[in-house]
Amino acid sequence: MAMNWKQLLSSKRFGLEDYHDPNKHDRTEFQRDYDRLIFSPTFRRLQNKTQVFPLPDKIFVHNRLTHSLEVGSVGRSLGEIVSRHLVGKYGEDGGPYIGELGSIVPVGCLAHDLGNPPFGHSGEKAISSYFSEGPGAVLKEKYGLSDAEWQDIVNFEGNANAFRLLTHQFSGHRRGGFVLTYTSLASIVKYPYESTYIAKLGKPKFGFFQSEKDDFRLIADELGIKEVEPSRFVRHPLVFLVEAADDICYEIMDLEDAHKLKILSTEQTVDLMLGFFDEERKQRRLQHMDKIQDVNEQIAYLRSSVVGELVRECTQVFVENEEAILDGSFQDSLIKHVCERVRNAYKTCERVSVEKIYRSQSVVDVEISGYNIIYKLIDQLVNAALEPDKAYSRQLLMRVPQQYEMSAPAYYHRILAVLDYVSSMTDIYALDLYRQITGISLPHL
Repeated sequence: MAMNWKQLLSSKRFGLEDYHDPNKHDRTEFQRDYDRLIFSPTFRRLQNKTQVFPLPDKIFVHNRLTHSLEVGSVGRSLGEIVSRHLVGKYGEDGGPYIGELGSIVPVGCLAHDLGNPPFGHSGEKAISSYFSEGPGAVLKEKYGLSDAEWQDIVNFEGNANAFRLLTHQFSGHRRGGFVLTYTSLASIVKYPYESTYIAKLGKPKFGFFQSEKDDFRLIADELGIKEVEPSRFVRHPLVFLVEAADDICYEIMDLEDAHKLKILSTEQTVDLMLGFFDEERKQRRLQHMDKIQDVNEQIAYLRSSVVGELVRECTQVFVENEEAILDGSFQDSLIKHVCERVRNAYKTCERVSVEKIYRSQSVVDVEISGYNIIYKLIDQLVNAALEPDKAYSRQLLMRVPQQYEMSAPAYYHRILAVLDYVSSMTDIYALDLYRQITGISLPHL
């Protein structure tokens, strides 16, 4: 049976299932979700987390915060366009929230990177490799972790960590984590299955840890999200729009940043962006660019045009495949199904990004440094959490905020507490702590 919008869109709040709010709010429940994220310290910390390029010195490039805000903006456009179509198609049969996708999708967009550790993807790699091939490889047998628990750790995933961050009750905090609506939470889970499916599906990502498996099932059951196999579900339809917003922003904005940093020439950047348009629209854009004197403004104009083109294409794919999305048979990203011209242009941008941007010296240098910093922090903190009676362990654990449950009864949860702490750090905080615990720097006397 196909999923339906009336059930998929719910204002029920995670952690407040039995609570009835007697107050009437001028904001919708999904607008409240958005504001809750914007004003959270967790979201603010994204301003000091690497997106791709090193955090800015003289030239300002994107960090996780600016990226998430832009993804939210594109997500709002995607949601509003799709929402208008669905309202026209279903009317009242779509339920009371069918017209609010422009408010719901940006929530998932703001939250999609919250679980990522410092230093971009190298932080994720450092955590995983410490347990899969480093000193942590012996911990599974030594402390009796289950196969499923171990898969969570050796395949540490920022997406699963975001869902945990939003739903987990940290020590001293309220039940339900951020207490977001069920629909907002479901919209961020790009890979709705547990880590044990990684090998079977041939995908290196997953959507929730064992510690949050029951929480996701609760949400899925309430929203009518189909379960394909035990602990493997189809996506909530709005995930496709959140994913598309992210795909659009990181690829196109990386080009603009690379141009500002002179990794790509103006000619290369213009050619890449004009590739998204047919010959007639390409000429119109070149004519408009002739009226703009500033080179960076010319690139910004082209970037906005490309984003608009991708938004139109992705919403068209969603609308055309809505029935397949609702019955769970559509599983690709929307980007993969845009028209051939746009798809080829996007693939060209991906290839150039890998060859010239992600392998540039400044990016690689940050990844190497970040990898070593995170690796060392994980090593020290995991050993302290698992052997807390040692003298050094007691000292180090005094440095950890109380909300992280380093003394949890189960060893699996102690390791997750370490990952909670490290993944929450900003780049600068991680570097400062690394310097302190290795003795490279000392507090000022």
